[in-house]
Amino acid sequence: MRILNKTKNLQVSAEAGRAETFSTRLFGLIPRSSLRPEEGLWLEPCAMIHMCFMRFPIDAVFLDRELKVLRIIPGFKPWRFSPWVPGARGVLELPAGRCEGRLEPGDILEFVD
Repeated sequence: MRILNKTKNLQVSAEAGRAETFSTRLFGLIPRSSLRPEEGLWLEPCAMIHMCFMRFPIDAVFLDRELKVLRIIPGFKPWRFSPWVPGARGVLELPAGRCEGRLEPGDILEFVD
């Protein structure tokens, strides 16, 4: 799916996948060695993530039910745990550095299948 920042009228991701089951959310990007610049992964429901067994950093974007950006953790490194983000409905995982200039707290996103 494509992910757009409606607030800034920018494309955030051209090819994002979805992790909607317990196992796909648990393992997320662990099997991967990297993400291409236009890739991403949407985890829902999710208000906290871990980076155990990950091999590369990511930008983690926490969104509420209306797809408003609540918090961004840029360059989130392997073997770390995020804080629990109150009000978060899901987390968008993007390549490290992808959020810079594209996303900030308060922005509203749109998912296009």
